[in-house]
Amino acid sequence: MAVWIQAQQLQGDALHQMQSLYGQHFPIEVRHYLSQWIESQLWDAIDLENPQEEFKAKRLLDSLIQELQNKAEHQVGEDGFLLKIKLGHYANQLKSTYDRCPLELVRCIKHILYTEQRLIREATNSSSPVGGMMDSMSQKYQQINQAFEELRLLTQDTENDLRKLQHNQEYFIIQYQESLRIQVFNLSTPSAAQLSSLAALPPSDRQLREPALLSKRATVEAWLTREANTLQKYRLDLAEKHQKTLQLLRKQQTIILDDELIQWKRRQQLAGNGGPPEGGLDILQSWCEKLAETIWQNRQQIRRAEHLRQQLPIPGPIEELLNELNSTITDIISALVTSTFIIEKQPPQVLKTQTKFAATVRLLVGGKLNVHMNPPQVKATIISEQQAKALLKNENTRNESSGEILNNNCVMEYHQTTGTLSAHFRNMSLKRIKRSDRRGAESVTEEKFTILFESQFSVGSNELVFQVKTLSLPVVVIVHGSQDNNATATVLWDNAFAEAGRVPFLVPDKVLWPQLCEAINMKYKAEVQSNRGLSEENLVFLAQKAFSSSSNNPDDYRSMTMTWSQFNRESLPGRNFTFWQWFDGVMELTKKHLKPHWNDGAILGFVNKQQAQDMLMSKPNGTFLLRFSDSEIGGITIAWVAENPNKAGERMVWNLMPYTTKDFSIRSLADRISDLNHLLFLYPDRPKDEVFSKYYTPPLSKAVDGYVKPQIKQVVPDFATPNPDPNSVNPTYMDQGASPAPVNHSHAFSMYPPMADPVLDGDGDFDLDDTMDVARHVEELLRRPVESQWGGQQS
Repeated sequence: MAVWIQAQQLQGDALHQMQSLYGQHFPIEVRHYLSQWIESQLWDAIDLENPQEEFKAKRLLDSLIQELQNKAEHQVGEDGFLLKIKLGHYANQLKSTYDRCPLELVRCIKHILYTEQRLIREATNSSSPVGGMMDSMSQKYQQINQAFEELRLLTQDTENDLRKLQHNQEYFIIQYQESLRIQVFNLSTPSAAQLSSLAALPPSDRQLREPALLSKRATVEAWLTREANTLQKYRLDLAEKHQKTLQLLRKQQTIILDDELIQWKRRQQLAGNGGPPEGGLDILQSWCEKLAETIWQNRQQIRRAEHLRQQLPIPGPIEELLNELNSTITDIISALVTSTFIIEKQPPQVLKTQTKFAATVRLLVGGKLNVHMNPPQVKATIISEQQAKALLKNENTRNESSGEILNNNCVMEYHQTTGTLSAHFRNMSLKRIKRSDRRGAESVTEEKFTILFESQFSVGSNELVFQVKTLSLPVVVIVHGSQDNNATATVLWDNAFAEAGRVPFLVPDKVLWPQLCEAINMKYKAEVQSNRGLSEENLVFLAQKAFSSSSNNPDDYRSMTMTWSQFNRESLPGRNFTFWQWFDGVMELTKKHLKPHWNDGAILGFVNKQQAQDMLMSKPNGTFLLRFSDSEIGGITIAWVAENPNKAGERMVWNLMPYTTKDFSIRSLADRISDLNHLLFLYPDRPKDEVFSKYYTPPLSKAVDGYVKPQIKQVVPDFATPNPDPNSVNPTYMDQGASPAPVNHSHAFSMYPPMADPVLDGDGDFDLDDTMDVARHVEELLRRPVESQWGGQQS
């Protein structure tokens, strides 16, 4: 429903407030007759603080006037005649009012729309969208924008009062100086010249003139006393208004810096774990710039009020009040500048020595405060966790660092088009690292560092100078790629469970299992780049693995906690790897080789050996599933149900030795499944070709220039049956083939077509039966213990 339709249904005080929004500056009739057009315009797309946006505002003004004129022209009849004249008059009135300041029209209409929406929301006591504009995010933004509008009006009001005070004070001083010039009086007693003049007169004349002189002096003294008191009242009233403005400024700054900016930083931290992007800084910067502009305007007003007091000292509490206001406004602007020096692009949290890395820092108020007029330089230093703690306690760290970063100085650059002031460190490199003594079982991959960025900003022609510092998210320094896995675990735990305002870089030693599930699910989806995350069944499997439990009930794990040691310090029972190392191996394998199959739902993955057996035994022979190996990091195995070749009439579930990244670099999962003709249905009942055929490698082309290319084909002994369709053989090319332990490959060597070979058919393709015979013969020659390879107890 249109906002205006709902606004007309307001009652009581809400209706009165809505009506008070309108007047000669914007007639309510214009709102009524152009309601649909007004609500369809992108008023929020115009930045009121950017003079370059004036041309957009001018176009909207021109369009508004044109719409009014069109509406007027279409009026007919007696009533229409009067409305036609009225609308035409409003068109001329708006053009006259806003033609030289079109941004003020935009400001006016935005204020009207925001207020109407607020009144409607309060009247309906609902947070539901109004006209598609009232979702929770827009409501929050509207509240912030409304507060800025209130601050603008307060600042304009104090500016008007300050000018009035200045005018009255100047008039007072002129009158006072005039009084002295004619030597009527001074502030307390008649002057010596006046007394001597009166004394020289005859007594009769003196008696006649003295009362008049004293009366005149009393009149002027009374006027000056009254005006002095009035000036003092003006000063006190102005100071009280400034106090109100500063209170609202503090509140608005708290919302923006302590809520919105902190939330952005938290989103940035979670993005390091694969969470959604933290979002751009444009809106935050626009808010911070509005804060900076409003703060600076009020600061200048307070300084001018102080200057007026110094020009004309009047005894009273105003001096103390102005000192307090000046101190408060300086604190506010100091907090704004230091808090808006942020890291826009974090350095990598797993940082390898001798490897190039980048980072970007930004000052959100740099453009408005003209910091770029004297471009500051930013320095990056790596410091330890203990040094970070000391820094935040304002303890003297003697500029110590925990390592040497090359190319660690950068000058901030101002980009005119975007209005951003930032420093881009593009080629930093950590040359060396100095580690501290580690605690207990802590390994080098659990030791946290941080990159300290620091600079100095001058504001307002060097009126104020700020030393600014900001710390990156914790980083773990490694020297070899083999440490990446464990370092990633440290970063994941820190990003997920760091608490706001913590001491660097403390995190809980244990967390609830559902919290950990949320973190690893986020990481998994990001690493695999899939919308298919971990299901409740998957998480139950992981809980069974983490806690060595057999319960299938998710509720049994909701109140359980997992410690950091259980996560990535202690090995799983009977294994030589931790829970995280196993899970990370699954992610790596899926990301590199199995992503399309995971997205298709073809991989159950998180199923143990016994569960796979229970699931498959109720299905027809040839049904198979894919599950991640319990015993090997980064392995996946195929489990299928078939007859026991050693015992007629008995069925059993078989498991291939797990495939790893090395195996899939030789031949893909889809091609391996295609090779195994005894695999017929993907659990529960989908024909395998229906699921995997789109990923099969196309068949080899015919011999070219007399050569036949070699092919590799997977064979499982005792389950190798002729392929019913020779054209479905899907070779893959390779220079050399190292077969995984549980499977066997037949090799075809390059041959010339004229040479007869019983292995080739008439078309120069392999005869599958003969090829398999050759493979078996080779196996016998090599004396491979094939049965133990594929039929053993590997999982």
